[in-house]
Amino acid sequence: MAGEVLPTGYGELLENLKSRIRTARVQAALAVNRELVLLYWDIGRSILERQQQEGWGAKVIERLADDLRREFPDMKGLSRANLFYMRAFAEAYPDREFVQQVAGQLPWFHNVTVLTKVKDPLEREWYLRACTEHGWSRAVLLHQIESGLYHRQGKALTNFARSYARRETVWWWSTPCGM
Repeated sequence: MAGEVLPTGYGELLENLKSRIRTARVQAALAVNRELVLLYWDIGRSILERQQQEGWGAKVIERLADDLRREFPDMKGLSRANLFYMRAFAEAYPDREFVQQVAGQLPWFHNVTVLTKVKDPLEREWYLRACTEHGWSRAVLLHQIESGLYHRQGKALTNFARSYARRETVWWWSTPCGM
């Protein structure tokens, strides 16, 4: 193959196919992630509804975790702690469409990080959307939460508007005849 003369356009076709394969792989991973997050939301919703309707307690969740892990030994994420996260996730985000469109765009433990570290619903949504927009790793997301980026962004926007208005006023007065 070395030294072989390739037909015209072969390199372009190869690059195009490699790009399409990479894109398809990313899209497939995102689709799997979205389905997993929706599954976890459905599980959490089912637990939440049973607890509300039938008064189930934490012992039932422990038993459920054991039974599910026994049935699906190769599947991670069915621990007692994770079932409690699923329940809290469903409680925090009762709208399936929101989960599908926003939370489902991020890996499960990004969602758990936001859920456990941020109590305000509007702030949670802001971090989920910012994380999707900027492609933050979980470590970066955690750093942004712990450093209070949401609150700093809000102050920065407010200061910007005031600073901009002040600058416009100064500019107007400093030009001849206000022009």
